[in-house]
Amino acid sequence: MKEKLHLTTAGMLIVGGLITATIGVVIQIISGVPYPKVPPVFFIQLIPAGLVIFGKWRWTPLVVIIGSVFLTIGLFTSGAAVRLTDFHNPGGSIGLWIQMLSVLVALFAGVAAMTRRYSLKTA
Repeated sequence: MKEKLHLTTAGMLIVGGLITATIGVVIQIISGVPYPKVPPVFFIQLIPAGLVIFGKWRWTPLVVIIGSVFLTIGLFTSGAAVRLTDFHNPGGSIGLWIQMLSVLVALFAGVAAMTRRYSLKTA
């Protein structure tokens, strides 16, 4: 018998944000933005999404938070943030906006989930 997966609102926001962020990366690749053949960003976004869906551990939101912070800091340290305002390649810019806004949604939802899990534990 199949078991239904029950996600909290924060869990749905995390998974939706990370999958949408991955779609943003695909848009960038289609638009000609140079990426490796197998972009590591897929693992940074999809593994935490999978952990949220299938793993019910207390620390799961922490993986989302770490990955989201890593991607956000990487946006600025790699110099890719320039593409947010440089519309010479509109698909690349739009894909990056989709990716980063979705990562931020996942980040804030991860913080909310982590806060809720630990506040319930101490209550």
